[in-house]
Amino acid sequence: MKEAKGCSREQEHNGILGKNTELHFSLASGVFLGTGFLLELFANLPDLLILILYILAYFFGGFYVVKEALEKIKHGEFEIDFLMIVAAAGAAFLDKWAEGALLLFLFSLGHALEHYAMGKARKSIAALTDLAPKIALLKTNGETKEVAISELKAGDIVVVRPNSKIAADGVVIKGESSINQAPITGESIPVDKRAIADTTVTYNSENDIPKESRVFSGTINGNNVLEVRVLKEAQDSTLSRLVTMVQEAQAQKSPTQLLTDKFERIYVPAIILLVIVLNFAFLVIDESWRDSFYRAMAVLVAASPCALAISTPSAVLSGVARAAKGGVLIKGGKPLEDLGSLTAIAFDKTGTLTEGKPKLVDIFPLAEIDKITLLEAVIAVEKLSDHPLAKAVVRDGSQIVQTNNPNLIAEDLEAVQGRGIKARFRGSDIFIGNLDLYQALGVAIPEEISENVKSLEKQGKTTMLVKRDDQFIGILGLMDTARESAKETLKRLKSLGIRKMIMLTGDNQNVADAVAKEIGLTEAFGSLLPEEKVAAIKKLKQKENKIAMVGDGVNDAPAMAHSTVGIAMGAAGSAVALETADIALMADKLEILPFAIALSRRAHIIIKQNIWISLGVVALLIPATILNWANIGVAVAIHEGSTLVVVINALRLLGYQQKK
Repeated sequence: MKEAKGCSREQEHNGILGKNTELHFSLASGVFLGTGFLLELFANLPDLLILILYILAYFFGGFYVVKEALEKIKHGEFEIDFLMIVAAAGAAFLDKWAEGALLLFLFSLGHALEHYAMGKARKSIAALTDLAPKIALLKTNGETKEVAISELKAGDIVVVRPNSKIAADGVVIKGESSINQAPITGESIPVDKRAIADTTVTYNSENDIPKESRVFSGTINGNNVLEVRVLKEAQDSTLSRLVTMVQEAQAQKSPTQLLTDKFERIYVPAIILLVIVLNFAFLVIDESWRDSFYRAMAVLVAASPCALAISTPSAVLSGVARAAKGGVLIKGGKPLEDLGSLTAIAFDKTGTLTEGKPKLVDIFPLAEIDKITLLEAVIAVEKLSDHPLAKAVVRDGSQIVQTNNPNLIAEDLEAVQGRGIKARFRGSDIFIGNLDLYQALGVAIPEEISENVKSLEKQGKTTMLVKRDDQFIGILGLMDTARESAKETLKRLKSLGIRKMIMLTGDNQNVADAVAKEIGLTEAFGSLLPEEKVAAIKKLKQKENKIAMVGDGVNDAPAMAHSTVGIAMGAAGSAVALETADIALMADKLEILPFAIALSRRAHIIIKQNIWISLGVVALLIPATILNWANIGVAVAIHEGSTLVVVINALRLLGYQQKK
């Protein structure tokens, strides 16, 4: 069914049994149908009781189908829903209640299951909106007061408390802090921010704002207080743009939906016209009007695509069930089919291809100092800091030192120039920071040491240069490392025919290139904001027929929504990514993606087989009933047989095993 229709129907179907009333009605129809059929077959009960059961099956199976069909008829539209209703009514008129109830049950079940799956996607808008803080601390004349973020204007000054969300896109004018920008940019490591040097400067373009001073709505402040000048009102913020992009993508119809529209516009009126003409066959051939009417109803039943109504839903249900058993959540038939036809996949880096947290990967002692001595000094100092990089150094360094030495205590911690830290340890001053720290302090860095640091940075690593008093004693390198399964997963995807695998990340290009080289990606694009990821996806879609986006964060949601298939990492994924995505890899296992694609390809083959079977039956039955070679009983029997065939064919997916 078409997506717009699914939206309206879901809103209407919050009935007496809750939001899944339509599904409950369909199942009730099946229960009454099955009960009536079994009692008619095996029990000697009054015909009236059997009839009542069939009428109840009609009511529950046809309630929402009739309701939707009437709404469409009001607008001059006739769809397969209408054809099924007329066929069921005709079957009842000819006292074929069981056959008519079966038509309505199968069709209503397909509707209900499809609408149930589609309802999940719209939650992404609410999840995105919830990211924004509701209030801000507005500073006016030296005093602060709480205001709704909708009241903020460009030029206002807001105070951002430690560990709270930033209320608006803006520029830092006072304070220094580390900002977790992962919700917006996807960067794996919090970014140090500091105030602009001249707070009177106004910027003509966002690109003119120093990166170290620009902040985004919805990102999370570190441990220090900041003052931020608002650059954009709430409706124009980066977060608001994410919401808009997701809405626009979800409102677009797929080619499959457009094809269904065209099919219904042609097929239904053609069958109705044919049935009307056949009612007057008695004027041309030697038979009674009742015989002509019976022939017309037989054709109508023959033309009602019973097997077609269940062929795709049954295959989709089987495929989705098998995928769930394998740790993959697939939200409906379209992503199940599209997944198997992918030719390219775009990956986010942080939390998708990588672990999503920095690790200490390089330790280079200098000045004839040993590794343990270097780490003891660094651990003692970094224990005093709450910075995520400091925690990573303490965690990984302690595993190497393997000691809980109580003497590893530093004191007098202080930030230096916003680029590093300084503390006293064992009677010496220990400095830890990047090259900018020592340049700001006017400390000469030997060329060999500087080149070593720059070499590590070119590999995508965050570096720390350690100095004790007047002597450099070591270099540390940290990096968000690739998942152990990433390289092998990409090999398996390539063997499945995925010819292009790229990375889109908010981290810098050096980091992107390093990870891409390590795990075997085709290309890598770094320093991308969410809208730039969307632009990259759109550009790739022009070259590739179908492309997937795999991610785990809010910043990935717009790119997921604009891709053919959005794929979210499970437990590590944000609520927005999970709700926006068409597919979720549960338990954070990237290695199950090849299984999902292979299953999708098998499901696509079975769906095509089912459609050809069901349409083939209709194509044979229509001329057979027109020529009186088959009556209603034969038509219904063949339809039921074809329905059984397509269901059994679909159920084969439940036992699917991927070839190694």
